[in-house]
Order: sequence, then structure tokens, then C-alpha cells
Amino acid sequence: MDEYRIEIKKSAAKELKKIQERDQERIIERIRSLAQDPRPPGSKKLSGEEKYRIRQGAYRILYQIFDDIILVVVVKIGHRKGVYKK
Repeated sequence: MDEYRIEIKKSAAKELKKIQERDQERIIERIRSLAQDPRPPGSKKLSGEEKYRIRQGAYRILYQIFDDIILVVVVKIGHRKGVYKK
């Protein structure tokens, strides 16, 4: 199986910079692991959207998967209490 390319939207990168460094490192590792398996155990497809989410501690990583071009796009990173609000 090919390795997926990872892209992070600018807005998600900004959100990541606001998080404490210790948690940032864990989130980055979790995002890197999506290249091997974009649908790991514990990932969940969001209802009504073509997005998935994975948990990393109190944070959520929302992303889209494009299987045809082997790409994962991280669209949002945030604390669990506010990440799903528009």
C-alpha cells in the first residue's frame, strides 16, 4: 500500500501553534501516523461531512481523505470542547 501524503491547512497549523509544546509533539506524531493508515482504529467518520476525526488526549484532529490521489488533508485541530463548532 502506498504511503499517503499529508497536507495541513494554514488555519490548522495556526491552531496547532497555540497548543502547549508537549501536546503539539503528540499531535504531530499522530498526524504523521495517518500517512501509513488514514483510517486507524479509533478514527470516526463525521456524520453529514466527508471528514474523519481522531483523538489525541483532549484534542481532536479533523481531516479529509482523498484515496484517488493518496492524500490526507488536516483541516482542523482543537480542544474537544470547541473543535466541532463552526
